[in-house]
Amino acid sequence: MKQQSYEQTVKREGNTMTSIEERFEFRNIRPEEADQAAQIEQICFPPNEACSEKMMKERVLTAPEFFLVAVDKENGKIAGFLNGLATDEEALRDEFFKDAGLHNPQGKNIMLLGLDVLPDYRRQGLATAIMSRYLERERKQGRKTIILTCLEGKVKMYEKMGFQNQGISGSSWGGEQWYEMSCVLN
Repeated sequence: MKQQSYEQTVKREGNTMTSIEERFEFRNIRPEEADQAAQIEQICFPPNEACSEKMMKERVLTAPEFFLVAVDKENGKIAGFLNGLATDEEALRDEFFKDAGLHNPQGKNIMLLGLDVLPDYRRQGLATAIMSRYLERERKQGRKTIILTCLEGKVKMYEKMGFQNQGISGSSWGGEQWYEMSCVLN
């Protein structure tokens, strides 16, 4: 299967963006939404993989500009979000999940810590829309690479979003075997 480039992914997704734009507002998270983000994380990830409520609140306070939320315009609630931390490091290690203090706002790379979409909003292109906007935003900020880890069953999904599989990650977060994925922006 041929690897899609970041640009091809954005162009392909352009066809569905209008309806998603009409339905959702995309923006940074607000401090008062930290509890909502923590609840969504608990729904989207099993307990061994989910970020704790305390850690989610710390991420929101430390790096709100590295969240991208999709808010359902009809009910005003977050339907999904992406969050990460900036760093000059080049591999995602478990400490990023536990210590928001590792965040360096001027870092050239972003470690994505979670892509969460509530079950009612899945299979509608929302995860891809959030990711496309996040990648474009960080490309414009001059970031070099976006790095994430995922379970084997999600590798193809992230490849469709423009990421390349770098193999088995050094991360063992939640006692799982993760694959490191990267997307070069600049």
